[in-house]
Amino acid sequence: MAKILVIEDESRVAELLKRGLEESEHSVRIADSVSNGLNLFIKESFDIVVSDVMLPDGSGFELCRKIREKNETIPILMLTALGTTDDKLEGFDSGADDYMVKPFDFRELDARINILLKHHTTPSAEQIEYADLKINLRTKSVSRSEQSVLLTPKEYNLLLFFVRNPGRVLSRTEIAEKVWDTHFDTGTNFIDVYINYLRKKIDKNFDTKLIHTKPGMGFIFSNENPN
Repeated sequence: MAKILVIEDESRVAELLKRGLEESEHSVRIADSVSNGLNLFIKESFDIVVSDVMLPDGSGFELCRKIREKNETIPILMLTALGTTDDKLEGFDSGADDYMVKPFDFRELDARINILLKHHTTPSAEQIEYADLKINLRTKSVSRSEQSVLLTPKEYNLLLFFVRNPGRVLSRTEIAEKVWDTHFDTGTNFIDVYINYLRKKIDKNFDTKLIHTKPGMGFIFSNENPN
C-alpha cells in the first residue's frame, strides 16, 4: 500500500481517482491547487505524487519543480489534456517521471503508478514524519517532540496505520482488517483497548492530540481537532 498525493482541481476526476486508487489498497490525499498540494506535501510523507498540469493557481509543472527542490527522488506522474511532444518534454524537464494524457484508462494509470513505486526508493522508506511525530521504519523506533516512545509491536502497527491515513475516518472494522488481519467482532472492545494504550503513550503528555474519536464512526488521526 502506497500513500499517494493527488493534485486535481476537477472534483469529479479527483473523486474517481481517489476511489479507484483506494480500491487498489492505496491511501490517497487530495489537493485542488498548487498551493494546497505543496502545503500537503510539506506537512505529510508521500510515496508518489500524481498531479494535473492545469491548476487554478498555477502550473503543475511549476509545482513539480517546487516538489523537486524538496525531494529529488519521489516519483511524480503528470496528468494533462496537453498531449504535444513539447508539453511532454516540459513535464520531464520540470522533474516528472511519467506523463499521461487525458482521457486515460484507469488500469493503465494504476499500472504506471505501481511501476514507478517499484523503481524508486524514497526517503520516506526510512522514516515517516507527521507533525512532531517521527517513525523510523528500519529500526521501528518512535519519538514525539524528540522524546522516545516505547511501543509494543501491536501498538506500533496501529500507529503506522494511523500515520499512513491521516485526516480520514477509520472504522473499527477497517482497523481490525488492516492492522490485525481479522474481522471485527462487535461484541469485543479490543480495538478501543489498544487505541487507549496508544493514546496514553503518544498523546497523554502533549498539548496537541493526534488520535480523535468520531462518535459512531471510528477514529481520525490528525494534528487538528476534526470535530
